[in-house]
Amino acid sequence: MTLQLCGSLLRARSVAAICSPLQHRFASSSAEEYSHVIVGAGSAGCVLANRLSEDGSKRVLLLEAGPRDYSWTIHMPAALMYPLGGTKYNWGYHTTPQKHMNNRIMYCPRGKVWGGSSSINAMCYVRGNALDLDRWEKEGAEGWAYANCLPYFKKSESFELGGDAYRGDSGPLHVSRGKTGNPLFKAFIEAGQQAGYSKTSDMNGFQQEGFGYMDFTVHKGVRWSTANAYLRDAMKRPNLKVESKTLATKVLFDGNRAVGVEYQQSGVKKTARSSSEVILSGGAINSPQLLLLSGVGNADELKKLGIPIVHHLPGVGENLQDHLEFYVQQACTQPITLYKAQWKFPHVMIKIGLQWFLTQKGWGATPHMEAGGFVRSRPGVEHPDIQYHFLPSVVKDHGQIPGDCHAFQLHVGAMRPTSRGSIKLKSPDPTESPLIDFNYLSTDIDRWEARQSIRLARELFEQKAFDPFRGGEILPGSDVTSDEELDEFTRRAGDSAYHPSCTCKMGKETDPMAVVNNKTEVIGMSGLRVVDTSIMPSVTSGNTNAPTIMIAEKAADIIRGRQPLDPIDVPVWRPETLETDR
Repeated sequence: MTLQLCGSLLRARSVAAICSPLQHRFASSSAEEYSHVIVGAGSAGCVLANRLSEDGSKRVLLLEAGPRDYSWTIHMPAALMYPLGGTKYNWGYHTTPQKHMNNRIMYCPRGKVWGGSSSINAMCYVRGNALDLDRWEKEGAEGWAYANCLPYFKKSESFELGGDAYRGDSGPLHVSRGKTGNPLFKAFIEAGQQAGYSKTSDMNGFQQEGFGYMDFTVHKGVRWSTANAYLRDAMKRPNLKVESKTLATKVLFDGNRAVGVEYQQSGVKKTARSSSEVILSGGAINSPQLLLLSGVGNADELKKLGIPIVHHLPGVGENLQDHLEFYVQQACTQPITLYKAQWKFPHVMIKIGLQWFLTQKGWGATPHMEAGGFVRSRPGVEHPDIQYHFLPSVVKDHGQIPGDCHAFQLHVGAMRPTSRGSIKLKSPDPTESPLIDFNYLSTDIDRWEARQSIRLARELFEQKAFDPFRGGEILPGSDVTSDEELDEFTRRAGDSAYHPSCTCKMGKETDPMAVVNNKTEVIGMSGLRVVDTSIMPSVTSGNTNAPTIMIAEKAADIIRGRQPLDPIDVPVWRPETLETDR
């Protein structure tokens, strides 16, 4: 759909209309048969629905637990705090008490809407480091090294600055840079250089390490979720059906072969049959949950819940990883932050909203974290293990509580935690949320890296570039300096960066904890795959949405029996020495 039409519909104040698909072309039925049944219309599921339905001989059903994405709160980039903090488009999960975080029960938002978490996230497009993917191959994901995956990153992407050896220019996923020009972004990048780090022109290209401008999945002022990028055009095809507000309750089996999915919709139990494959794309929480509910997982634990065992696969739900982040906040001496972009200043908010509705420009057209950085925490580390997102504002409680003065903040945290958690069933009831235990900060090195990330962030704010803007420290507070004080702050104030992953990890069939093989097939089963963030062997060094989309692009070729795209061998920046961290 053209942006002109998009703009006119927005001016009519009907954001729902930007995305109105063609009517579904199937009569309703509780037991129709499809070649492929995909569970989850999220970051991976929308990609798969598009690519698999390119083959007109296949009939594809896409099941989504949430509603359509017809809300301005989703499509306006700056409004991300509304779907992130609400429950209409969000599973709104919470963890079990976190032992090493003062027993806090912590918030874990996950998208429950067309586009999944790509419809409620901060839109940061970060591929991770090339060595992350090379590590995957060493961990058993044969054929998933950086050279194998780069072609699929490029295939998916249309980068507004143009394509090159690293970036794509003709894919459905539009990627852009922020355009507000706030001087604090320039100050942050200069501060990184003054602290001895390098500047990078492209964190997703030759050089991840350093400080520079962030990429976003935003297209002409509108969030470009996978629903926008992949699903809408695909819904014009007569061989794709999408069902919303459906809760998948179990995978159906004939022996060890998946033959369909049982789901609930509007209080009615329904069945969708698959002649070829069932593909789980519910993400790192919902995909292992559905496997466990279906009798695929640790047999001993399933027996305790009275769930009939289909296949003993002890790795299901294990190996849970996430990024934990902290806010380092500093008062700003100049009135150039987003402080007035809150409802205590209604005239400012109305102006921002009207400008976006009419033009898709201004403060409403960006998620505002337009600068960031990747650094190494210490000598000897081969590639960046700490990430910074810079925001010209301060927020609390996942963006639900605005700041009370002009200020700015860094979201800081370690990228390769060694803590491992799990997803387990609370009961056999599919409507009951699973037990989510990230086991944050359970290792000494994770606690050290948490302290170090904060200390390095403070060092950045002390640089000359911030002299015109620097007020007093708000968080953690200037009196929080010792290891013990920083440890208490990280336990009290740390929160999820929203990157749960790795709970159905890809690996060799000889690995007792692997759940899928390098073809994304569930080990020991037939007709069943998992394709989403859960199959990462280990979490990438950065935001996880971009690699999830890449995974789905690559998996689609595997599922269709197509030759993989030719590997692309390109140089990648490496530090001259590991004897220093910068």
